[in-house]
Amino acid sequence: MAESSRYLFDPERLSDQEQSRLHNLEQIKAAGIDPFPARVRRTHTIAQARALFDGDSDPGATVSVCGRLKRIRIMGKMSFADLEDGSGQIQIVVRRDNLPDGWYNDIWKKYVDLGDFVGVTGPLVTTKTGEQSVEATDVQFLSKALKPMPDKWHGVRDRETRYRRRYVDLLANPEVRDVFVARAKTLAALRRYLDSEGFLEVETPILQPIYGGAAARPFVTHHNQLHQDLYLRISFELYLKRLIVGGYDRVYEIGRDFRNEGVSFKHNPEFTQLEFYEAYTDYEGVMRRTEEMVAFVAQEVTGGTTITYQGHEIDLAPPWRRLTLRDAIRQATGIDYEAYPEAEALAEAMRGIGHDPDPNSNWGKLVDSLLARHVEPNLIQPTFLIDYPRDVSPLAKGDPDDPLQVERFEGFAAGMELCNAFSEINDPIDQLQRFIDENYRARQGDEEAHPIDEDYIEALSYGMPPTGGFGMGVDRLAMLLTDKDTIREVILFPHLRSLKEEPAALDSDSEESEAAEA
Repeated sequence: MAESSRYLFDPERLSDQEQSRLHNLEQIKAAGIDPFPARVRRTHTIAQARALFDGDSDPGATVSVCGRLKRIRIMGKMSFADLEDGSGQIQIVVRRDNLPDGWYNDIWKKYVDLGDFVGVTGPLVTTKTGEQSVEATDVQFLSKALKPMPDKWHGVRDRETRYRRRYVDLLANPEVRDVFVARAKTLAALRRYLDSEGFLEVETPILQPIYGGAAARPFVTHHNQLHQDLYLRISFELYLKRLIVGGYDRVYEIGRDFRNEGVSFKHNPEFTQLEFYEAYTDYEGVMRRTEEMVAFVAQEVTGGTTITYQGHEIDLAPPWRRLTLRDAIRQATGIDYEAYPEAEALAEAMRGIGHDPDPNSNWGKLVDSLLARHVEPNLIQPTFLIDYPRDVSPLAKGDPDDPLQVERFEGFAAGMELCNAFSEINDPIDQLQRFIDENYRARQGDEEAHPIDEDYIEALSYGMPPTGGFGMGVDRLAMLLTDKDTIREVILFPHLRSLKEEPAALDSDSEESEAAEA
């Protein structure tokens, strides 16, 4: 043990309860009992054992179950305790006369604590009160808990504690475990839907020599042997579209993306993304698939397509409302951004409605800012905002009827963006020019501008069919389906500021940080 860590078990720094548990550990060892054995006797999960009471098996069948002690009631020569594993809970009955001489009085009554993991072997019985139980003929220590369990009545409510010590949160608050079960069901349902529709799940590099596919700052690392800087991916997009070039018609990936940007109730630097790409369709086809897929997932996870989120009843069933971005901003603010083609003119119009934008924002970021502040919070029912300006969408195909627009949509519900999608550019010359324009913005100081990916241009030069692309932050979908108001509630181990830093800005959120997550 490192010298700097020895204080963790220094008795002088421990609470009375912790000192007592450490003492009990030493006494168990002194009795010749291994409190952390390598082997476990287990014949049934607790759920399987309880099922035997309802089945054809002998109700007195002997089982070996394992779990954490959640409650202990000592009554002289006999004790009752609740044992819990990941499948359920069952009562165990511990009698002095059923255990080896001295074990009940000298070990069980003295040194067993709430939170300890034990294995119990014995017949299934039903007590006089009708409680289905295991009557112990043998008790095995599996793991000694050196910290007291959280208060079972009050749980752990402080959010900071819950996020930093998720293991305590899960122990104390069973409803939190339910949230992550629902999240797992969400991922499984997404896969089930896409697999059934003929999509192929693939994996693309996390470490990339050139980042791209989103407007975001990357995390940078370095590969020593290759003497090369690499980037944690901000999107899967450019790699997945290479696969469309290669001959796959439908591909998807669910995995982690990393963006070196703000932390807020909707943002975590590391988050789970779903992206799919489908040949021979466009953003209209992707819109139809999106509303169908989200409704399917909601049905699978919640049992219906109507959910309640933060007091709002939201109907996720298709069809979703469609509204152009231009009309949405104009209705909310009175500003027609097409009437202000220069950034300074648009910024001045924004100041006229009391919206003081970042002076370093280009025209596209100003439009994003108007959307984030004035439109997005009011989009409670599912809504597709469609037809975005070309300047904010470097990878989207242009609208054939309007050179200033692209075929892009974002999906919103519950006042937050859920997804981003568009008809993909498959003209390599057009795409190269977009990259060049982005490179110019980068030279002007835009840290979220796309670099030029020459290999991607090379791929497009072999030909890519008309393709619709889609990206969605799975964490936000999980928030929606579990009625949680912050992304930290649906990420097991969210990123947090150092305890040494001021916590005031932990939940800060500016409209400039609300750029598309795909």
